Amino acid sequence: MREDNKIVFTGPVGAGKTSAISAISDVPIISTDARASDMTINRKGHTTVAMDYGILHLGDKSKVHLYGTPGQERFDFMWDILTTGGLGLILMLDNTRPNPQKDMHFFLHAFKDYIADVPVVLGISKTDLNSRPDTADYAKMLAEVGQDLHMLNPVPPIFEVDGRNKEDVKNLVMALLFSIDPGLGMLP
Repeated sequence: MREDNKIVFTGPVGAGKTSAISAISDVPIISTDARASDMTINRKGHTTVAMDYGILHLGDKSKVHLYGTPGQERFDFMWDILTTGGLGLILMLDNTRPNPQKDMHFFLHAFKDYIADVPVVLGISKTDLNSRPDTADYAKMLAEVGQDLHMLNPVPPIFEVDGRNKEDVKNLVMALLFSIDPGLGMLP
């Protein structure tokens, strides 16, 4: 593994990207949250408008730069900027949104050029508030979307996560690192 690496977190507003990066970063994160002024205010008071940034130090001299994308499509110009040079994508989905399947489909298609070359891991948040769809449902949906995109084979790992929980987020990152190189899947 290189000394400097990049992992990108993406997903809709409120899925837990900022919380996940905060939970696992070894340094205080840089966040570009601003007061929500559109329909986002119905989900939360503040939203990421450019990116979130944190650093995870690995056991050796390597570190992983953690970037979180804005969840709103109007900030999609940042998505290409943030994915440049990235090793993989963690897609966070909020199980309480009206149609998480549509969210998954949207983000996988929006990042299709990026994930054609890098692995993906799914983190499903807020399953304690809404248990359906469950991970088996997501696996089935992923297989269908993967066929549509001619990618995602095998089906990416799927985890139920609380983005505030360091161990949950650590499992996402470990799964992604393991997908890149099985020798990398161990974090301190």
